[in-house]
Amino acid sequence: MTTIADIPLTTIDGQPTSLAGYDEKVMLIVNVASRCGLTPQYEKLEQLQKKYADRGFTVLGFPSNQFLQELGTEDSIKEYCSMTWGVTFPMFAKVKVNGRGAHPLYEQLTKTADENGKAGKVKWNFEKFVVTPRGDVHRFRSDVEPDDAKILSVIEGALPA
Repeated sequence: MTTIADIPLTTIDGQPTSLAGYDEKVMLIVNVASRCGLTPQYEKLEQLQKKYADRGFTVLGFPSNQFLQELGTEDSIKEYCSMTWGVTFPMFAKVKVNGRGAHPLYEQLTKTADENGKAGKVKWNFEKFVVTPRGDVHRFRSDVEPDDAKILSVIEGALPA
């Protein structure tokens, strides 16, 4: 059986990779966009990265232009995120999150239902998936802020004490 750790990915710098190096970590996977009303969530994502990174947590940013709100190139996305939001967490090449051509990672993640029992398509930018080292996936829609108690509870519950 293929796990999300086995899915080929590309870093924002164009290097082939996968999530295998993160499989012992609690991952917060987010489809991000630079020109969205929710873009200020980058600040809270970075705060989570700083708060929990040394305990085995990481945010993983996946830019997507699926909703026509992302910059044109990976270089421009990387510069924007670094200069505007001070992003230090790993970022990946742009992906499609829905429909034909959806990245295999998102094909897997979107099988997970949200708190209302709805699986399927990503509805907007900044949808969040918390993946635990055990492989459990928890889905939070875009309007749930990164520092919401529901997300923090899952993260903290999966991290070592």
